[in-house]
Amino acid sequence: MTTAPPSPPDTDPAAFVAGLRRLKAWSGLSYRRLERQAAEAGHSLPYSTAATMLGRERLPREELVAAFVAACGIRGAEAEAWLDARTDIACGPVPEDATPAPVPAVVAPLNPAPARTRPRRPRWTLVAAAALVTALLGGASASGVFTDNEEVHETRTSVRL
Repeated sequence: MTTAPPSPPDTDPAAFVAGLRRLKAWSGLSYRRLERQAAEAGHSLPYSTAATMLGRERLPREELVAAFVAACGIRGAEAEAWLDARTDIACGPVPEDATPAPVPAVVAPLNPAPARTRPRRPRWTLVAAAALVTALLGGASASGVFTDNEEVHETRTSVRL
């Protein structure tokens, strides 16, 4: 690592990922070694995640970029430059002459809607139906509806050896 690390491109996601690939090549580390270096720096970067990240053209998540850059040995202002470039791509560039749009005032409605959107009636209907079914089944079993009308005669059997 005698040469300067590559600088982060901030044009589009594909160029950014290509810059991350150049950074990995500059570091000379394997994916497994990147995983260990990230852990030593206090980040989590599984080797499979790093390989997947560099194999796609999509913009990686910010925490993955931070872990990857730290694992490659980039610290301080250079690491911030990579994170800033990622944020610029994700959010789009901000024009120099752009002024923030005024925030519209929120007008409260005269009759605010209740916080609940579901009425309580169905729940009480279910409770009442369950109580009714329980009462009917209890009464039916007490009156003997579920038993046969035949008398049961007691029989005794013995086993003799």
